[in-house]
Amino acid sequence: MGDQSTLTNPTEGGPWIEVIDQPEDIIAGFDCAANAFGKQTCDAIWIAMNPEWDKDGPDGRARAAGRMVEQWRRITYNKDGDANTIFLKATLPGKDRRVVAGIAMWTQFSMVEGCGVQPPDDPSEPLGLEKLYPNDETEQRYLRQLFRSFMKRRGEVIREKEASQPPSLMHLELCVVDPAYQRKGIASKLVQWGLDEARRRGGLEATTEASSMGRHVYKRLGFQPEGSDLEYQVDDEFKSRERPPNLFMRTGVGP
Repeated sequence: MGDQSTLTNPTEGGPWIEVIDQPEDIIAGFDCAANAFGKQTCDAIWIAMNPEWDKDGPDGRARAAGRMVEQWRRITYNKDGDANTIFLKATLPGKDRRVVAGIAMWTQFSMVEGCGVQPPDDPSEPLGLEKLYPNDETEQRYLRQLFRSFMKRRGEVIREKEASQPPSLMHLELCVVDPAYQRKGIASKLVQWGLDEARRRGGLEATTEASSMGRHVYKRLGFQPEGSDLEYQVDDEFKSRERPPNLFMRTGVGP
Protein backbone atom coordinates (compact mmCIF):
# COMPACT_ATOMS: atom_id res chain seq x y z
CA MET A 1 0.00 0.00 0.00
CA GLY A 2 1.28 3.46 -0.80
CA ASP A 3 -0.32 5.37 2.06
CA GLN A 4 2.15 7.16 4.30
CA SER A 5 2.16 6.48 8.03
CA THR A 6 3.17 9.96 9.20
CA LEU A 7 3.37 13.48 7.82
CA THR A 8 6.99 14.23 8.68
CA ASN A 9 9.61 13.07 11.09
CA PRO A 10 7.65 13.67 14.31
CA THR A 11 9.02 15.42 17.36
CA GLU A 12 8.41 13.85 20.73
CA GLY A 13 6.41 16.77 22.09
CA GLY A 14 4.50 17.70 18.94
CA PRO A 15 1.57 16.15 17.12
CA TRP A 16 2.07 12.92 15.22
CA ILE A 17 -0.08 12.37 12.12
CA GLU A 18 -0.73 8.69 11.41
CA VAL A 19 -3.17 6.52 9.49
CA ILE A 20 -5.66 4.93 11.89
CA ASP A 21 -5.31 1.15 12.08
CA GLN A 22 -7.45 0.23 15.09
CA PRO A 23 -11.11 0.89 15.99
CA GLU A 24 -10.25 2.38 19.37
CA ASP A 25 -8.72 5.38 17.62
CA ILE A 26 -11.86 5.87 15.53
CA ILE A 27 -13.89 5.98 18.74
CA ALA A 28 -11.45 8.45 20.28
CA GLY A 29 -11.73 10.53 17.11
CA PHE A 30 -15.50 10.49 17.38
CA ASP A 31 -15.15 11.88 20.89
CA CYS A 32 -13.06 14.75 19.46
CA ALA A 33 -15.85 15.45 16.97
CA ALA A 34 -18.52 15.31 19.68
CA ASN A 35 -16.63 17.82 21.80
CA ALA A 36 -16.03 20.15 18.85
CA PHE A 37 -19.20 19.84 16.75
CA GLY A 38 -21.60 18.85 19.50
CA LYS A 39 -20.50 21.01 22.41
CA GLN A 40 -18.33 23.80 21.00
CA THR A 41 -19.98 24.85 17.73
CA CYS A 42 -23.34 23.02 18.00
CA ASP A 43 -23.08 22.13 14.31
CA ALA A 44 -26.66 21.39 13.27
CA ILE A 45 -25.68 19.11 10.38
CA TRP A 46 -23.31 16.96 12.43
CA ILE A 47 -25.81 16.73 15.29
CA ALA A 48 -28.59 15.72 12.90
CA MET A 49 -26.42 12.88 11.61
CA ASN A 50 -25.42 11.85 15.14
CA PRO A 51 -28.60 12.35 17.19
CA GLU A 52 -27.36 10.06 20.00
CA TRP A 53 -24.04 11.86 20.46
CA ASP A 54 -24.82 13.19 23.96
CA LYS A 55 -26.68 10.16 25.32
CA ASP A 56 -25.25 7.41 27.53
CA GLY A 57 -25.56 3.67 27.09
CA PRO A 58 -25.27 1.36 24.08
CA ASP A 59 -28.01 3.25 22.21
CA GLY A 60 -26.31 6.59 22.75
CA ARG A 61 -22.85 7.89 21.96
CA ALA A 62 -21.51 4.33 21.56
CA ARG A 63 -23.93 3.65 18.71
CA ALA A 64 -22.98 6.88 16.93
CA ALA A 65 -19.27 6.10 17.29
CA GLY A 66 -19.96 2.58 16.07
CA ARG A 67 -21.27 3.92 12.76
CA MET A 68 -17.94 5.64 12.19
CA VAL A 69 -16.11 2.42 13.02
CA GLU A 70 -18.21 0.55 10.45
CA GLN A 71 -17.43 3.19 7.85
CA TRP A 72 -13.72 2.70 8.59
CA ARG A 73 -14.05 -1.08 8.28
CA ARG A 74 -15.63 -0.74 4.81
CA ILE A 75 -12.64 1.04 3.24
CA THR A 76 -11.98 0.05 -0.37
CA TYR A 77 -8.80 0.31 -2.46
CA ASN A 78 -8.01 1.74 -5.86
CA LYS A 79 -6.22 -0.04 -8.72
CA ASP A 80 -2.85 1.07 -7.31
CA GLY A 81 -3.55 -0.53 -3.94
CA ASP A 82 -4.06 2.77 -2.12
CA ALA A 83 -6.96 3.16 0.29
CA ASN A 84 -9.77 5.17 -1.26
CA THR A 85 -10.62 6.55 2.17
CA ILE A 86 -8.00 7.42 4.76
CA PHE A 87 -8.78 8.08 8.41
CA LEU A 88 -5.98 10.04 10.07
CA LYS A 89 -5.31 10.65 13.74
CA ALA A 90 -3.31 13.42 15.36
CA THR A 91 -1.86 12.42 18.71
CA LEU A 92 -0.08 14.30 21.48
CA PRO A 93 1.90 12.99 24.45
CA GLY A 94 -0.28 11.99 27.41
CA LYS A 95 0.48 10.78 30.91
CA ASP A 96 0.88 7.11 30.00
CA ARG A 97 0.38 7.06 26.23
CA ARG A 98 -0.29 9.33 23.29
CA VAL A 99 -3.74 10.92 23.20
CA VAL A 100 -5.91 11.33 20.09
CA ALA A 101 -6.35 15.09 19.74
CA GLY A 102 -7.97 15.24 16.31
CA ILE A 103 -8.92 13.26 13.23
CA ALA A 104 -9.37 13.77 9.51
CA MET A 105 -10.99 11.78 6.74
CA TRP A 106 -9.73 12.05 3.16
CA THR A 107 -11.43 10.24 0.25
CA GLN A 108 -10.29 9.75 -3.32
CA PHE A 109 -13.35 10.12 -5.55
CA SER A 110 -13.71 9.26 -9.23
CA MET A 111 -16.33 8.31 -11.78
CA VAL A 112 -13.82 5.86 -13.30
CA GLU A 113 -13.75 2.35 -11.91
CA GLY A 114 -10.58 1.60 -9.95
CA CYS A 115 -9.67 5.29 -9.58
CA GLY A 116 -11.61 6.10 -6.41
CA VAL A 117 -14.99 5.98 -4.74
CA GLN A 118 -17.81 6.60 -7.19
CA PRO A 119 -20.41 8.91 -5.66
CA PRO A 120 -24.03 7.70 -5.75
CA ASP A 121 -26.57 9.51 -7.91
CA ASP A 122 -28.41 10.45 -4.70
CA PRO A 123 -25.83 11.68 -2.13
CA SER A 124 -28.25 10.97 0.72
CA GLU A 125 -28.41 7.27 -0.16
CA PRO A 126 -25.43 6.09 2.00
CA LEU A 127 -26.65 7.95 5.08
CA GLY A 128 -29.00 5.23 6.27
CA LEU A 129 -31.71 7.70 7.19
CA GLU A 130 -34.37 5.03 7.62
CA LYS A 131 -32.33 3.47 10.43
CA LEU A 132 -31.24 6.81 11.84
CA TYR A 133 -34.78 8.20 12.00
CA PRO A 134 -37.16 5.21 11.85
CA ASN A 135 -40.80 6.09 11.16
CA ASP A 136 -39.91 9.78 10.90
CA GLU A 137 -40.53 10.67 7.27
CA THR A 138 -40.28 14.41 7.96
CA GLU A 139 -36.76 14.24 9.36
CA GLN A 140 -35.66 11.85 6.63
CA ARG A 141 -36.98 14.22 3.96
CA TYR A 142 -35.24 17.22 5.53
CA LEU A 143 -31.87 15.47 5.70
CA ARG A 144 -32.16 14.21 2.13
CA GLN A 145 -32.71 17.77 0.94
CA LEU A 146 -29.93 19.07 3.19
CA PHE A 147 -27.29 16.64 1.97
CA ARG A 148 -28.26 16.93 -1.68
CA SER A 149 -27.52 20.65 -1.37
CA PHE A 150 -24.40 20.12 0.74
CA MET A 151 -22.82 17.66 -1.70
CA LYS A 152 -24.10 19.10 -4.97
CA ARG A 153 -20.95 20.97 -6.00
CA ARG A 154 -18.71 18.13 -4.85
CA GLY A 155 -20.54 15.74 -7.15
CA GLU A 156 -20.36 18.15 -10.07
CA VAL A 157 -16.58 18.52 -9.75
CA ILE A 158 -16.07 14.74 -9.44
CA ARG A 159 -18.01 14.28 -12.67
CA GLU A 160 -16.03 17.05 -14.38
CA LYS A 161 -12.84 15.15 -13.57
CA GLU A 162 -13.98 12.04 -15.45
CA ALA A 163 -12.32 13.17 -18.67
CA SER A 164 -9.17 14.43 -16.94
CA GLN A 165 -5.88 12.66 -16.26
CA PRO A 166 -5.89 11.54 -13.56
CA PRO A 167 -9.71 11.30 -13.41
CA SER A 168 -9.87 11.68 -9.62
CA LEU A 169 -9.73 14.16 -6.76
CA MET A 170 -8.97 14.02 -3.04
CA HIS A 171 -11.76 15.33 -0.86
CA LEU A 172 -11.40 16.34 2.78
CA GLU A 173 -14.64 15.02 4.26
CA LEU A 174 -13.81 15.64 7.91
CA CYS A 175 -11.19 17.53 9.89
CA VAL A 176 -11.74 18.14 13.57
CA VAL A 177 -9.61 18.88 16.62
CA ASP A 178 -10.81 18.49 20.19
CA PRO A 179 -11.30 21.97 21.73
CA ALA A 180 -8.84 21.04 24.48
CA TYR A 181 -6.06 20.83 21.86
CA GLN A 182 -6.95 23.56 19.39
CA ARG A 183 -4.55 26.34 18.35
CA LYS A 184 -1.59 23.97 18.28
CA GLY A 185 -1.37 23.63 14.49
CA ILE A 186 -2.98 20.18 14.51
CA ALA A 187 -5.65 20.91 11.88
CA SER A 188 -2.99 22.28 9.53
CA LYS A 189 -0.97 19.09 9.84
CA LEU A 190 -4.00 16.88 9.19
CA VAL A 191 -4.80 18.89 6.07
CA GLN A 192 -1.20 19.06 4.86
CA TRP A 193 -0.90 15.26 5.09
CA GLY A 194 -3.79 14.91 2.65
CA LEU A 195 -2.37 17.52 0.28
CA ASP A 196 0.95 15.69 0.23
CA GLU A 197 -0.84 12.40 -0.43
CA ALA A 198 -2.85 14.00 -3.27
CA ARG A 199 0.42 15.06 -4.90
CA ARG A 200 1.87 11.58 -4.42
CA ARG A 201 -1.15 10.08 -6.17
CA GLY A 202 -0.44 11.97 -9.36
CA GLY A 203 -1.13 15.60 -8.53
CA LEU A 204 -4.80 15.23 -7.62
CA GLU A 205 -6.81 18.34 -6.91
CA ALA A 206 -8.06 18.63 -3.32
CA THR A 207 -11.53 19.88 -2.41
CA THR A 208 -13.61 20.35 0.71
CA GLU A 209 -16.74 21.92 2.16
CA ALA A 210 -15.27 24.37 4.64
CA SER A 211 -16.91 25.52 7.85
CA SER A 212 -16.48 29.11 9.00
CA MET A 213 -13.99 27.88 11.60
CA GLY A 214 -11.84 25.83 9.22
CA ARG A 215 -11.72 27.87 6.03
CA HIS A 216 -8.91 30.18 7.16
CA VAL A 217 -6.71 27.10 7.72
CA TYR A 218 -7.57 25.71 4.29
CA LYS A 219 -6.93 29.02 2.55
CA ARG A 220 -3.50 29.29 4.16
CA LEU A 221 -2.66 25.84 2.76
CA GLY A 222 -3.68 26.66 -0.81
CA PHE A 223 -7.45 26.12 -1.01
CA GLN A 224 -9.43 28.84 -2.73
CA PRO A 225 -13.15 29.53 -2.26
CA GLU A 226 -15.47 28.86 -5.16
CA GLY A 227 -18.35 31.30 -5.02
CA SER A 228 -20.18 32.08 -1.79
CA ASP A 229 -21.51 29.88 1.00
CA LEU A 230 -23.52 26.85 -0.06
CA GLU A 231 -27.26 27.39 -0.48
CA TYR A 232 -29.47 24.76 1.11
CA GLN A 233 -32.53 23.97 -0.98
CA VAL A 234 -35.13 22.78 1.53
CA ASP A 235 -38.90 22.90 1.79
CA ASP A 236 -40.51 25.97 3.32
CA GLU A 237 -41.31 24.12 6.54
CA PHE A 238 -37.56 23.61 7.15
CA LYS A 239 -36.24 27.06 6.23
CA SER A 240 -36.33 28.34 9.81
CA ARG A 241 -33.99 25.59 10.99
CA GLU A 242 -30.43 26.61 11.78
CA ARG A 243 -27.79 25.41 9.32
CA PRO A 244 -24.06 26.13 9.59
CA PRO A 245 -22.34 28.06 6.79
CA ASN A 246 -20.17 25.93 4.50
CA LEU A 247 -18.07 27.01 1.54
CA PHE A 248 -16.84 24.81 -1.30
CA MET A 249 -13.08 25.22 -1.65
CA ARG A 250 -10.54 23.68 -4.02
CA THR A 251 -6.80 23.79 -4.67
CA GLY A 252 -6.64 23.53 -8.44
CA VAL A 253 -4.60 20.81 -10.13
CA GLY A 254 -1.42 20.03 -8.23
CA PRO A 255 2.05 20.06 -9.79
